[in-house]
Amino acid sequence: MNETFDPEWGASTLGVRAAEPRTENREHAASVSMTSSYVFGSAAEAAAVFQGQAPGYIYSRFTNPTVEAFERRLAAMEGGESCVATASGMAAILSLCLALLRQGDHILSSSGVFGSTINLFNNVLTRFGVTTSYVDTTADVATWEAALRPNTKLLFVETPSNPLVELADIASLARLSRAHGAWLCVDNCFLTPVLQQPLRLGADFVIHSATKYIDGQGRAVGGAIVGDAERVGKDVFGFMRTAGPCMSPFNAWVFLKGLETLAVRMRAHCDNARAVAEWLEEQPSVARVFYPGLASHPQHVLAQRQQSGYGGVVSFELEGGRDAAWKLIDATRMLSITANLGDTRTTITHPATTTHGRISQEARDAAGVTEGLVRLAVGLEDARDIIADLARGLG
Repeated sequence: MNETFDPEWGASTLGVRAAEPRTENREHAASVSMTSSYVFGSAAEAAAVFQGQAPGYIYSRFTNPTVEAFERRLAAMEGGESCVATASGMAAILSLCLALLRQGDHILSSSGVFGSTINLFNNVLTRFGVTTSYVDTTADVATWEAALRPNTKLLFVETPSNPLVELADIASLARLSRAHGAWLCVDNCFLTPVLQQPLRLGADFVIHSATKYIDGQGRAVGGAIVGDAERVGKDVFGFMRTAGPCMSPFNAWVFLKGLETLAVRMRAHCDNARAVAEWLEEQPSVARVFYPGLASHPQHVLAQRQQSGYGGVVSFELEGGRDAAWKLIDATRMLSITANLGDTRTTITHPATTTHGRISQEARDAAGVTEGLVRLAVGLEDARDIIADLARGLG
């Protein structure tokens, strides 16, 4: 492993150069260590490594050079001390919660979170005595503070949120959580460390679905938790080691390579998304466009303050409800009808019947997921071709 990287390098440089996983062969491109276990020169050496008295790899469920390289590179880009890679983004959230929370603890979450996150909080963690309540993502700090309970241990936010790209004020929530002895976790999936660095704004943990922009081409599933050396490096790692929701070495290699081009891709996603959002605002059948890069977005100023770009996700609401939304989606010929995002290919979906289809109507209403809402994850095609494909269904 190449240790000679500067944490003060920019995101582009860190994505290419941090934690380069070279073997004794000194290969230039990152290699992938596809092995389940490792051999030792003697019984004494094996015992020392297993007992933590000597460095070394033991078993790829929790120690693998390729996975470690991905973890160290992402931690460097986020400005964190430690990173634990997991089998999926949902596994990352579950691992954080089960590693740090106990029976009787309370989570205060923003309402605009991914549908599976709501299901995890409401239907899984409750079995272990952990409860969750919700606050509007855009609520002021006083509203968040009023919703805190004596047993609140974790504030959880997606910012920008899925699918309405609403923003939470990370720095203000970080101060609030610290004042009340709680932790703040930010899902940074939509922006990545290229466009937003929550730890530098005071958050305790960052969650990623590496499946999205970190991969960037829709090839592999994975997740990650970034934070400090104690709670992430020891507590979350200890849970992952025992429970086993680990990332495969091959997927880690895919994500490691994805980080090399992340900065370039994110800027291109931003440029295309803004062009599409501005065009959508001009269409008479579009009731509202949700994109923080637009001056019309109610949190545009906050986006300018805590982000260095606006991301690739654009949502919009059509007059005519589900019929209009489905008509538009079905009329496209180039866009991919899929719920995944962060791909080079533009994807289009109807959140009310896909990503948020398994949660209650009450939860959808709280998240602002209406029947006329369409979510675009704008890809890297020519913006004019994306616009032309959307125009088919807006006539």
